[in-house]
Amino acid sequence: MKGKRARPPIDSVRQQRPRDPPPAAETDSGIPIRSFYGEPAPGEFPYTRGINAEMFRSRLWTMRQYAGYGSARESNRRYRYLLEQGQTGLSVAFDLPTQMGYDSDDPLARGEVGRAGVAISTIEDMRLLTEGLPLDRVSISMTINSTAAILLALLLAVARERGIAWEELSGTVQNDLLKEYAARGTYVFPPRPSLKIATDIFEFCGREVPRWNTISISGYHIREAGATAVQEVAFTLANGIAYVEAAVGRGLPVDAFAPRISFFFNAHSNFFEEIAKFRAARSLWAEIMRDRFGAKDPRSHRMRFHTQTAGSTLTAQQADVNVVRVALQALSAVLGGTQSLHTNAADEALALPTEAAARLALRTQQVIAFETGVADVSDPLGGSALVEEWTREIRDRARKSIEKIDALGGAVAAIESGWVQREIEESAYVAQRSIEDGRRIVVGMNAFREEGIESPPVLTVDPEIERDQIERLQAFRSRRDPARAAADLAALERDAREDRNVLPGSIAAVGSGATLGEIVSTLKTVYGEHRATT
Repeated sequence: MKGKRARPPIDSVRQQRPRDPPPAAETDSGIPIRSFYGEPAPGEFPYTRGINAEMFRSRLWTMRQYAGYGSARESNRRYRYLLEQGQTGLSVAFDLPTQMGYDSDDPLARGEVGRAGVAISTIEDMRLLTEGLPLDRVSISMTINSTAAILLALLLAVARERGIAWEELSGTVQNDLLKEYAARGTYVFPPRPSLKIATDIFEFCGREVPRWNTISISGYHIREAGATAVQEVAFTLANGIAYVEAAVGRGLPVDAFAPRISFFFNAHSNFFEEIAKFRAARSLWAEIMRDRFGAKDPRSHRMRFHTQTAGSTLTAQQADVNVVRVALQALSAVLGGTQSLHTNAADEALALPTEAAARLALRTQQVIAFETGVADVSDPLGGSALVEEWTREIRDRARKSIEKIDALGGAVAAIESGWVQREIEESAYVAQRSIEDGRRIVVGMNAFREEGIESPPVLTVDPEIERDQIERLQAFRSRRDPARAAADLAALERDAREDRNVLPGSIAAVGSGATLGEIVSTLKTVYGEHRATT
């Protein structure tokens, strides 16, 4: 069409694309570039310097932008746009009702449908969300926890409808319930049944969806709740230990599932501390898997992680300054060796990102990848006296904290007792006081203020989207075979009562038209519902 630029087809997306162009052989001044400097080489146990020798020289990190709002159709448009702009992986944000196990027409969902992410209640929603997307060629990360098994079941059912073999799918479900009790709050079932469902996903994907990352153990939300860098490493890895113990206790060989475990960290504002944090976490996890669990496969030792820049550091005041914060945080993640990265948009302290703000956030990653030269050398800060000493310090302090959690009975017991929550709250209080009394400067907020700056235009979610979503959901229910859906829900309940894996029953139930809310209600009759205690 005249006046419009041609857009590259989504079909051209290649998952985990190789370096394009390849790494430079020399600097602009003609200085030869080696793949790494100093010893030991990256890719050697305990992987402090990176999980492989070449790192970004052979393959760049996956560039994801966490996105989703309103209806499945609206979110699908945003995903297509981001892929056309050069994004190399999808990251799906779900609204609070979906995260908490409520259908969009539940009274408790009123006013929240499509607000913090996309509303998904049925297989029809999942069809619309993924319409036209190359599911077998683009990695899909779903930030979902208490209802992770159901969202995964919906995706698998849609892939099967389209004739896509599950072996061809790649992606991640966050599936990390323990951090929800400690730091975030979107839980449904109590901790121990939640651990069981998490390991159901380990077991099922190990057999049926071998390229799928079955968990993304999240320090991000722990850090956003106020934890320090050391606490982020310690509490995240302690949760990881609990998941591995649960899976091993289930009878799963550690090397059968550990290579598909992934992590999710925060990139905060203290540049060198963040780089040291990533390196420390990687080496500590390698030691835990080898020495504590006896993992033999090197892939079980290697910590693969996604990073998101720190939403809690964004300011509503002088929102444009957030571009600078995000760029530096993203650079720390790259220098720390992340496998996947999301860069926050400048306007996210005000609302969900606009299309233009999301594009600029993606461009930030592309500038780091293709213009700075940092991807041409593996672990370019390895050997820095500062970075190496802080890496050792964070690793040693985190190890001591994990030992304290072990003494309390492990991560689940430490969370159930409230110890982890109290530690995070104390750190959050100290950090907030340092901002309020001016010991910690936040540009534009408690220093270098400017009055009269207009806020940028923000994205608003049309209230009609909620009404349309509810109407579509109710029409979907009226078209399905209610007897078949009821029978599959009853079978799922039997599976849960008899301690069988709930994934096969969930896939059958969503295929017969059962909704997310109905499946959650069915499982609640067996597992109960968690209530927070003080």
